[in-house]
Amino acid sequence: MTSREQHDRMANAIRFLSMDAVEKANSGHPGLPMGCADIATVLFTRFLKFDAKAPHWADRDRFILSAGHGSMLLYSLLYLTGYEDMTLDQIKNFRQLGSKTAGHPEYGHAAGIETTTGPLGQGLANSVGFALGERIMNAAFGNDLVSHYTYVLAGDGCLMEGVSQEAIALAGHLKLNKLIVFWDNNNISIDGPVSLADNTDQVARFQASGWNASHIDGTDPEAIAYAIEAARHSDKPTMIACKTTIGFGAPTKAGTNKAHGSPLGADEIAGARKFFNWESPPFEIPADILDAWRAAGKAGAKPRADWEGRLAKAEPKLKAEFERRLAGKLPSNFDAVIADYKKKLSVDKPKVATRKSSEMALE
Repeated sequence: MTSREQHDRMANAIRFLSMDAVEKANSGHPGLPMGCADIATVLFTRFLKFDAKAPHWADRDRFILSAGHGSMLLYSLLYLTGYEDMTLDQIKNFRQLGSKTAGHPEYGHAAGIETTTGPLGQGLANSVGFALGERIMNAAFGNDLVSHYTYVLAGDGCLMEGVSQEAIALAGHLKLNKLIVFWDNNNISIDGPVSLADNTDQVARFQASGWNASHIDGTDPEAIAYAIEAARHSDKPTMIACKTTIGFGAPTKAGTNKAHGSPLGADEIAGARKFFNWESPPFEIPADILDAWRAAGKAGAKPRADWEGRLAKAEPKLKAEFERRLAGKLPSNFDAVIADYKKKLSVDKPKVATRKSSEMALE
């Protein structure tokens, strides 16, 4: 089997888990996972630094599905790469009460969901915070303990929301070069072509905000890999506009809004199985393909172990401060500092603008 054939079969595993889960639930969005499966496969098998057996490893790369309606893409990846709490039963119970596989990914429901996404633009804005956090921690603790990327998959809706402009402007200004955004450029919204509501040149928009941005074929694994490699060597954040087809492989619904927010139907899925030469029944992944995905999920075990070794050898005071921040605990002297500050204010009674008093308190 050639490397391209292997890639195609691994990507198709995402596609069929996604469309079959949506079909079983009779609800969901199959189009994005089908269109973006190649992007996800390249990222998770060739670039993303993670260990499925240690999902909370502090220096893992982050993957944020800003286009949360395409949640089955993420759930499929978590199952295929071997996250313990994302079982096949969870995939089969997509969108059912009590399952971890909610219609939109919810932080805390399952390992590997980095942030709750659904409200469009929220994940993209969150990702700028993730990337900024990485740079701040890197400045404090160095490359040995903090050096990871934040990858984002965003859709047209994410980029139409106003919050996205505020977020990308900040990221460009701060040169958050470890932030890499894939735009699912499929030209389809839930109502029809994006041109019904928007004709923004998104690549030019990101470039104007201080980003690298370029167009690629989102179904060409080598083009995807080249773009990611270039982004990882840049001094700016990067947006990769990936030309995709929503519902790729569905005989009549591919490329239309009919593949966006509803099940494809038995005939379309049968046609997709024929198109991709996928003979496995619903929810069954060929053993060699599942093995290849599980190998990808284990690839980060050594880098994670090496990192744990560096943390163990770190200077005790530095290690303690690193672990305090990760735990979200306030500094041990926080209460005393605030009490002293209150006493100072009561004596000085400064007359300053509210915005200035807020700044002083934050400092």
